Amino acid sequence: MNSIPVVDLSHFSSNDPDKKQGFIKSLGDAYREVGFVSVKNHGITDALIEDLYREVKAFFSLPDEIKRKYERKELAGQRGYTSFGKEHAKHSTKGDLKEFWQFGQTVIDGDAIKSEYPDNLWVDELPGFNEAGLHAFRSFENCGRQLLRAIATYLKLQENYFDDKIHNGNSILRAIHYPPITEEPDGALRAEEHEDINLITLLVGASAEGLQVQKKDGSWLNATAQQGHIIVNVGDMLQRLTNDYLRSTTHRVVNPPKEMWGTSRYSIPFFLHPRSEMKLNCLATCVNFDNPKKYDDITAGGYLDERLIEIGLKKPKA
Repeated sequence: MNSIPVVDLSHFSSNDPDKKQGFIKSLGDAYREVGFVSVKNHGITDALIEDLYREVKAFFSLPDEIKRKYERKELAGQRGYTSFGKEHAKHSTKGDLKEFWQFGQTVIDGDAIKSEYPDNLWVDELPGFNEAGLHAFRSFENCGRQLLRAIATYLKLQENYFDDKIHNGNSILRAIHYPPITEEPDGALRAEEHEDINLITLLVGASAEGLQVQKKDGSWLNATAQQGHIIVNVGDMLQRLTNDYLRSTTHRVVNPPKEMWGTSRYSIPFFLHPRSEMKLNCLATCVNFDNPKKYDDITAGGYLDERLIEIGLKKPKA
């Protein structure tokens, strides 16, 4: 593997059954072998992405004292602002060289699950930032729903298997700023090698290179989305659900060459999470003599809590 496989999401909604089945197979096979794909014709418009990046850059350009107004410890980084160096990979104690903002789910249909979610924080100084974030959230969510339908079909489940599990799910749109590096980072990376927690992650093209995906032989592959594409990878929840049949691949964001230390990098991933009550018990169809059950039963909410503690965003209960 020397590049991320490319798939065309428009084929999934095609009236041509061969195109649809071809997409399902290409997506599923890529997730078994690589864990990452580059998706074209995904339905997220260039105008939306341009608006989002413009507003995100404006927010991170605000003075630190203004940004910190929107950092609330009790939210464990799940809404609003998280300042530089707070998050780290689960196996590391060094904080990543980043600051970020998170938009979460907005429940508008009377679903009782609303009580589980903190409200989104609103940036008074930049009303366009809030609007762009919530609009993008819905667009990513819709795209992710289509991809999960294809994944369900690949796994020989009902096409709509994930629909009710992600309806008003605990998804997160994260806007990340990797500031200029001003001193020797002492081994810290913009984002240390890690795997994502959620079902799938959707990532629009970052403002600079740096994302790398680990290959099976341990070497690293540069993963830069082509113009108009988004990168979508498997998260640990989906790997766990499928008993490692689909791969949650290790990835990282490396520091730029020293001559580029004075530049910022921006990235906006959408972490598609299910509802907290979804069971991540290994699917019976993914457990057999050659692939015995590898994981204990757990809910998505229970697993998320474990991982937030591991990466330093949440304190363990006393």
